Amino acid sequence: MGEAAGLDGGRLLVAGNGGSAAEAQHLTAELVGRFETERRPLSALVLHGDSSTVTAVCNDYGRDEVFARQVQAHGRPGDVLLLLSTSGASSNLLAAVERAHACGLQVWALTGPAPNPLAGAADRRIVVDAESVSSVQEAHLVAVHALCAAVERYLAAERSEHTVDLRLPDDAPLGVAQ
Repeated sequence: MGEAAGLDGGRLLVAGNGGSAAEAQHLTAELVGRFETERRPLSALVLHGDSSTVTAVCNDYGRDEVFARQVQAHGRPGDVLLLLSTSGASSNLLAAVERAHACGLQVWALTGPAPNPLAGAADRRIVVDAESVSSVQEAHLVAVHALCAAVERYLAAERSEHTVDLRLPDDAPLGVAQ
């Protein structure tokens, strides 16, 4: 995620619906602002945050295009799209996955129990095997904070403008939180 999270000029695009949208916005705020330590701001955009764009796209193109169209507008090859979903079945998030792949973005997902379509379509995923939506959301918050902490620790250790790549290797095992 290094390049994609703005560590070397790329960006992180983030989206979710309902409570997952709140978690998505929390993540981008921590990356653009700061989590626990002072550092330069990172490029992270939440895709539901611009109400005029959201309502215009929904009105003109339909609900399923609300994130996909923004991915096409803002995403560049090498960027990362991170999608949060307790169900893993939201049609607008699945449309965003397809558009992201067509535009050369990596797709990461934080979802609830597998199997679910979003986890299956993502390049990288964390699947939370919990029975309640609230438990999935709580685990997603822990994952969001862990990501922010890892980024800040890495930047503090580096203190340089070198390229940073926090992406997992293609053969890395997939994580499942329980």
